[in-house]
Amino acid sequence: MTLLPRAARLALMATLDIALHARARPVSSRQLAARYDLPPRRLESLLQALVRAGVLRSLRGPLGGYELARERRRLTLAEITQVALRAEAEEEGRDAVEKRLDGVLEEIEAELYARLERISLDDLAARAARIGYGATEDAGGDFAI
Repeated sequence: MTLLPRAARLALMATLDIALHARARPVSSRQLAARYDLPPRRLESLLQALVRAGVLRSLRGPLGGYELARERRRLTLAEITQVALRAEAEEEGRDAVEKRLDGVLEEIEAELYARLERISLDDLAARAARIGYGATEDAGGDFAI
């Protein structure tokens, strides 16, 4: 069972992937779509919503793509999730069931977002690295001299 809607999970996956892979150069939406077998059009609209919210930065050109707009430690999972949910609501609209549940689930959602607010993208990246998520042959090292 998953508590977060697909749009939120997709946004978290995309930002985590970009956090892990965009160190040498930006990650293209085509790379993301291929890596996770996603429809490029759906992914692109979500990535653009993340750009408008200041989570990602879009770089144009043949070597363009997406990179984080801020440090990983300054991006919370709550912020990323809320951007995705707003984008999904704008795209699809809300039905009567969702509107009626708003008041009922408000307290539970507040607790969930409070927890997500305490977890940064950096925390998520560290957890992912511990289980080997994002390790690829083309991942360059992160060196400082």
